[in-house]
Amino acid sequence: MPNKKILAVDPGYERLGIAVIESGNLLYSECFQTDKKFPHSKRLEQIGTHLEKIIKKYSPNIFAIETLFFSKNQKTALMVSEARGVLLYVADKEGLEIREFSPAEVKIGVTGYGRSTKDQIISMVPKIIQVEKKIRFDDEFDAIAVGITCEATKQFE
Repeated sequence: MPNKKILAVDPGYERLGIAVIESGNLLYSECFQTDKKFPHSKRLEQIGTHLEKIIKKYSPNIFAIETLFFSKNQKTALMVSEARGVLLYVADKEGLEIREFSPAEVKIGVTGYGRSTKDQIISMVPKIIQVEKKIRFDDEFDAIAVGITCEATKQFE
C-alpha cells in the first residue's frame, strides 16, 4: 500500500490542533488560533482558509478528525460544531478521504486505554512519534494523537 499523508485535526473554535503525519513521521504541527476580535463568521472563515493553506502546502490524502464530546457548555459545543462543519467541508471539497475518531478511539490508539487522561496522552505522543519542538497547547498534542490513531488504523484495513 502506498504511503498516505494524514492531515489530522483536533477541532476547536478559538484554538484547533493541526498535524500532518506520513509514515510515522510528524511533518508539521501547530495550534491555530482564531482572532478573538473578529465576529463569529469571520473566525469560521479563518479556520477554513487556514486549512486550505495547509492542504495546499502538504497535499495530504486523508483528513482525520476527532468527533465531539461535550458534557458542559452548550454554547461552546455549538461553536465547535460549526467549526468542525467548516473543516469537514474544506476536506471534502479538496477531495480528501475523511476519517473520524471518537475521543475514546484516540485514547486507545495512543495509550491502549479508552479512559486515559489528557496527561497520559501528552506523555505517550513523543514516545510514539518524534516531536522536535516544544508544544504549548494540548490541542496540538490531540491533533498528533488523532493522526497517530488514523495511521495505526490504516495499517489494518
